[in-house]
Amino acid sequence: MQEYNAYETGLKEECGVFGIYDLDGHNVGSSIYYGLSALQHRGQESCGIAVSDTYGPKGVVNSYKGLGLVNEVFKESDLRKLKGNIGVGHVRYSTSGATTLENAQPLVLNYIKGTLALAHNGNLVNALDLRHKQEYSGAIFQTTIDSEVIAYSIARERINSKTVEEAVLKTAKQIKGGYALVIMSPRKLIAVRDPFGLKPLCLGKRDNTYIVASESCALSAVGADFIRDIHPGEILTITKSGIHSNLELQQEKKAHCIFEYIYFARLDSKIDGISVYDSRIRGGAALAKSYPVDADLVVGVPDSGLAAAKGYSEESGIPFALAFHKNSYIGRTFIKPTQEERESSVKIKLSVLESVVRGKRIVLVDDSIVRGTTMANLITMMKQAGAKEVHVRVSSPPFLYPCYFGTDVPSNKQLIAYKHTPEEICELIGADSLGYMKIEDLQEMVGGLPLCMACFNNDYPMEVPKINLRENFTSM
Repeated sequence: MQEYNAYETGLKEECGVFGIYDLDGHNVGSSIYYGLSALQHRGQESCGIAVSDTYGPKGVVNSYKGLGLVNEVFKESDLRKLKGNIGVGHVRYSTSGATTLENAQPLVLNYIKGTLALAHNGNLVNALDLRHKQEYSGAIFQTTIDSEVIAYSIARERINSKTVEEAVLKTAKQIKGGYALVIMSPRKLIAVRDPFGLKPLCLGKRDNTYIVASESCALSAVGADFIRDIHPGEILTITKSGIHSNLELQQEKKAHCIFEYIYFARLDSKIDGISVYDSRIRGGAALAKSYPVDADLVVGVPDSGLAAAKGYSEESGIPFALAFHKNSYIGRTFIKPTQEERESSVKIKLSVLESVVRGKRIVLVDDSIVRGTTMANLITMMKQAGAKEVHVRVSSPPFLYPCYFGTDVPSNKQLIAYKHTPEEICELIGADSLGYMKIEDLQEMVGGLPLCMACFNNDYPMEVPKINLRENFTSM
């Protein structure tokens, strides 16, 4: 099972996906690189690019992937070798499956009827059932992660389908969970969004080039105009003749992941018509209304708490200030060999601006408290720097339940709010007061968008396993 370290300052999203089709035949490798760089916040463990030339030999896919950040994995010489006018890209953070090169995406699969490359964001709740189905049907595929389950299912269905779109539709009717898929066949680019809309996916255009991406910020990064969000339950196929939309999977019930707006998405993105920045400002304002306090300054934990802190400041009238310096050069591989060093390493990533907080009553805003260790360390640092009081405000409700759809919310055993009341948490972390976002305020935060809030209220939009997948299928 993956180890959860105390130095981590927030939750993790599983992946970011990017797809592009240049109908004029220009190479797209560099555009995918810049798109993935804009999505780097969605995954920092591995990344990859796969491209094909629709004007060249059918079925030839060039790909390159590796462990690390986009600018670490790809050099200019690598991009020059990725020649093709259609391609997909991926950045990954593993909520299931080990951090190995074998699990990096896109997945490139050669099968009887051709070749496909697949980039996937999300988790399935019925992956085990689909694996069994593949075994019983005589399939020889040895699947280890959800993405492979999907890819091999498409390949199996393709044998008895007229088109790859038909095979994708048959597979999409079988899989259950939260997902956004970008699939490349030799002549087509296909995007699929789960029927609940749990995972984001949008469409853009630059000249005669179509682009799909997890977030609109990736469209801006490559000079593309935002066209629209891909609808929940939509299968969008892009070919030389244009765009075709299949809505057979659409359903009335929607359940967009609230944490895209609280934490995951970049501030400059819009998802399903809602500005991420504006939603976080509204969240901070709701906190100020629910949990006012006499204080001198409002500060946010970089980077996820800053917008909510600004909203709290604007609503309360308490001045907003920057109280931390963030060291941007601490990489993923920073060594933490002992528990003591792990617990103190937050001091390496963040340092308190003593001249800002000394003698002040501080409102400290962050997006969440998962295990409590990081927040406790931050409060200790602020008081050592001379803060008179530290009042913690959290722009999400208490985490009580795990997520099964691709968000790294751990099992109940590791959630501090599952074991302790807010009053007990306040004492444990050393705060002078503690206020969580009220669950009824989340809907207003996102303009009435239907939400999945299962990690707060145990109301999952679909039937989920009775067990925590990450505890029982650690090799996924």
